[in-house]
Amino acid sequence: MLIRNRPSWAIPERDATPEHVFLNRRALLAGAAALGAGTLGTAPARAWGFGSGAAPAAPDAPDPSAALYPAKANPAFKISGPVTPEKVNTDYNNFYEYGTSKHVAEAAQMLKVRPWTVKFSGLVEQPREVGIDDLLKAMTLEERLYRHRCVEAWAMQVPWTGFPVKRLVDFAKPLGSAKYMVMKTFKDPKMAPGQRSFILQWPYVEGLTMAEATNDLAFMVTGAYGKPLPKVMGAPLRLAVPWKYGFKSVKSIVEIAFTDKQPETTWAALAPEEYGFWANVNPEVPHPRWSQATEEVIGTDDRRPTVIYNGYGEQVASLYAGMPKDRLFM
Repeated sequence: MLIRNRPSWAIPERDATPEHVFLNRRALLAGAAALGAGTLGTAPARAWGFGSGAAPAAPDAPDPSAALYPAKANPAFKISGPVTPEKVNTDYNNFYEYGTSKHVAEAAQMLKVRPWTVKFSGLVEQPREVGIDDLLKAMTLEERLYRHRCVEAWAMQVPWTGFPVKRLVDFAKPLGSAKYMVMKTFKDPKMAPGQRSFILQWPYVEGLTMAEATNDLAFMVTGAYGKPLPKVMGAPLRLAVPWKYGFKSVKSIVEIAFTDKQPETTWAALAPEEYGFWANVNPEVPHPRWSQATEEVIGTDDRRPTVIYNGYGEQVASLYAGMPKDRLFM
């Protein structure tokens, strides 16, 4: 039996400052500095992404790929315990392009998901840009049940629909010199008022090593709950890497680049002492401001122990063998 002794410096999870509150404070400080310098010309609430400052998007056209859902479930990827209800999931989400609140589903309706193209660039045989519906035609969709763990110490269990990232790698045809796959979201402050804020560098950027990207678990998501992906969850294309903290799972991807250099990712650029490139889940490595030993199960009154690699160690631990000097867990 594993017995954990809480160190004297650790605080209970219930006393940890929620990340969005901490970020709001950073934004306010940044805004105050800008105001002092006379550099702001818009209302602070809109500049920081807390108000839309724009009219709602027009109604969406019918989804050309809607008939692909629901996809056949892959029985190799299952979870213990119930799936988080869809309504709970879509109402509790981080999507900073639409604000720092967890409740941004209404604001995210401004996201226009058609037309949508994905650019393949960098160290590839042939750079190109492909429409999302053409990309979906080239893939076979499947449903997988995954655990999802946020760095803020909350968790969900989600039925994702999509295809393995390694199929996308095959489609992109990277050169042998490529060591990393870099994913970028869109940048359109008119469509995403949160991108007018001081909080993050835009567009949002994340990356994986080629070994991580081609691991069986790495999944490109296009749907959830048997339907096309809701906007608030990162439509029409997002990443799911369930052994890592959720901030690695970049939403609304418009570009995939291959490079031989480790990319500077968005959260690591903001706070490198708190958010590293690897971001693998580990209960023994606390965030600087809260413990990671347990996690709140959203939609329930439960807390459960956090499991290393979010329970996927058998599939991914070998990726990090011989790397003890790297900050693999934050």
